Amino acid sequence: MDNHTVIISPDVKLGRDVKIYNFVNLYGCEIGDETKIGTFVEIQKGVVIGRRCKIQSHTFICEGVTIEDGVFVGHGVMFINDREPGSVNADGSLQTEADWQCIPTLVKSRASIGSSATILCGVTIGEGALVGAGAVVTRDVPPGSVVVGNPAKLIRNREP
Repeated sequence: MDNHTVIISPDVKLGRDVKIYNFVNLYGCEIGDETKIGTFVEIQKGVVIGRRCKIQSHTFICEGVTIEDGVFVGHGVMFINDREPGSVNADGSLQTEADWQCIPTLVKSRASIGSSATILCGVTIGEGALVGAGAVVTRDVPPGSVVVGNPAKLIRNREP
């Protein structure tokens, strides 16, 4: 790990044997044992990532996201935590944290999220579910299911 290309805030809780590649920004989050975090990843405050997860490169995990154990997050996955994002208030003043609501998202154990998927806030991705590459998840994904498309739709259940 090159200290000039990895920024880990002192308030980050790292588990045992966590592997972090270059060009990563972590602050205010918790990363479980034996998790791997690829290059160009940002993980924001309040995020909890479980044990033995793989977070691939170019992924953004925002405040409000909880990822349980054994989850795979593909390249370039984007999590969203605000249903009505904005820059300024009605009076033109710059918005602050007080002007928006962080809406939580939960990814259950052993789920897999394909590259370039977008996960909107307020959803639960069920245990063992698979989100296809490029999918846009707008509602809960049932456990053990496979969803694809925009918006993501159920196409089948996974093999046990």
